[in-house]
Amino acid sequence: MTTRRRLLAALPLLAIVRPAQATPEEMAQAIAAYTQNAKPQKGRVAIDIAKLIDNGNAVPITVRVESPMTEQDHVTDIAIFNEKNPLPDVVRFQLTPASGKAEISTRIRLATSQTITALARTSDGQWWQQTIDVIVTLAACIEGEAI
Repeated sequence: MTTRRRLLAALPLLAIVRPAQATPEEMAQAIAAYTQNAKPQKGRVAIDIAKLIDNGNAVPITVRVESPMTEQDHVTDIAIFNEKNPLPDVVRFQLTPASGKAEISTRIRLATSQTITALARTSDGQWWQQTIDVIVTLAACIEGEAI
């Protein structure tokens, strides 16, 4: 039976519980695994996301990649990674020339202020990336956070 004394004795333990979150190193490892250790180039990728986010529960994000999207030259993959959510590999998309344009839009959860990286692979096997820092004032992904 849980008594008031046991509950009060456990409060200090609850205060040290923190949400699980990835680290910048884990994000780098996840990106390396995704690109099979290829070194992405900067450019061609644009991330459209607010730099100051009031609520991290459903953050709109759009990723655009410069590409003619022809059969010979098109974007095949777009992925989003972040460094402080429980899992750094947020979402992956596969595209074809029939996609029409190299652009994806979605909503993601953000645990706290962090760096977001978008990657794109083109049909010739090249990897491109863009990185952006965002500030989140009300974090998502805080299950287990002490009240």
